[in-house]
Amino acid sequence: MKQFYGRRAYVQSAGIRNDMEIDGFAVAVCDELGVELGRHRTRSFEEMRDWGDDLAQFDLIIALSPASQRHALELTRTSHVAVEYWPIMDPTGLAEGRDAKLAAYRMTRDQIRKRMIDRFGPPQH
Repeated sequence: MKQFYGRRAYVQSAGIRNDMEIDGFAVAVCDELGVELGRHRTRSFEEMRDWGDDLAQFDLIIALSPASQRHALELTRTSHVAVEYWPIMDPTGLAEGRDAKLAAYRMTRDQIRKRMIDRFGPPQH
C-alpha cells in the first residue's frame, strides 16, 4: 500500500495475533515487485492500541480473513470506522514444493494488488 500510494494515506498493518513471523514465501513474492517485507513484523490490534494507535482515528480497516473482520467490527462498534472484508485466498498449505508454493503466494499477492487498485485507483509513482 505504501509503495503504491506513498503518503496519500496513513497505513498500519495489524491482525488478530502478533506471535507469527513474516512468512518467507510472502517476503520472496513481494520482493519480486520491490516491496520489502523482510523488516516487517506482525502486530495485533491490541498492540497497535498499546503503541498509541487508536482504531477510531482510522477511516478504513481492510480485513483479509473472516476472523479479522469480526475482530475489527467488534473493536470499532462505537466508532465511525468503515470495515471492508476482502476475501483473499490464504496460500499457506495450498501447495507442495517450492515452485508451487511460490505460485500460490503470487496469486494471493496479485489478488491483494488488484483489490487495492480497484479500491484506491492506479498506483502513484
